[in-house]
Amino acid sequence: MAARTNPTARQIRLGSELRKLREAAGLKSREVAAFLNTAPGHMSQVEAGIAAVSAERIRRLAAYYGCADEAFIDALAAMAGDRTRGWWEEYRGVLPPAFMDSAEIEHHAVYLREITITRIPGLLQTPDYARAVFAYMNPELPESEVAPRVEHRMRRRAVIEGANPTPYEAIIHEVALRLRVSDRDGSRAQLRQILDLVEVGSASVRVIPTDQDGFAGSGASMVYVGGALPRLDTGVRDSPAGAAFIDAEPQLERLRALIRRVESASLDPMASRDFIHRMAKEL
Repeated sequence: MAARTNPTARQIRLGSELRKLREAAGLKSREVAAFLNTAPGHMSQVEAGIAAVSAERIRRLAAYYGCADEAFIDALAAMAGDRTRGWWEEYRGVLPPAFMDSAEIEHHAVYLREITITRIPGLLQTPDYARAVFAYMNPELPESEVAPRVEHRMRRRAVIEGANPTPYEAIIHEVALRLRVSDRDGSRAQLRQILDLVEVGSASVRVIPTDQDGFAGSGASMVYVGGALPRLDTGVRDSPAGAAFIDAEPQLERLRALIRRVESASLDPMASRDFIHRMAKEL
């Protein structure tokens, strides 16, 4: 089977989990390669997500590594056996790979939690809001590149509006709600869309008011993606090089703790809905 040239974040995560299991077993790549009767370099490719691995081989590896967590092994085998080619694949070669990674990881999420401080979450944005953001961040982008970015962002909402919606909770700072990325009408439409999504149950939204004492989380923006098991959760944070995917358990626990702290500074969902409604009326 040919090696992948651009593995997805999900494929890289599967390889990373296999590497963690091998290291926990105290084994070298060459020892595992010998066990599987394959080239040592092939194991490196598997653990980098470059080479595919079958569900059957994952179960063999788990037994060799002495992993007795059946639920975890089943989850890894399911990841390996998944051949989903979602709608996002239509944009491969059109948009940067990070766009496909975001859509794929949301598609497989058990739940989604998001914190934003200065921007409306992508899953809640109107087309006009998304267009204004993309055009502002990169004013050199021609319309032929802005349009598919906006379209892709709108299609991502399928995870919270489909037949089997993924539970989604957003914690949004008042600053993000008040910033006018376009104009007054655009801001009013954006607030009303959030209220509509809350009303139909597509999203749960909590607001952090600017007058909240003790909130020092200006850098708290993140997406927390619930996996099939807690140890397969993923944190997504912006970095200078783009989206950074976090899967180390100590870091995930810090993100969970951060979510709890930020949530404690926010209004409850009903008070947040009323807060956004008042803002919309003021515009």
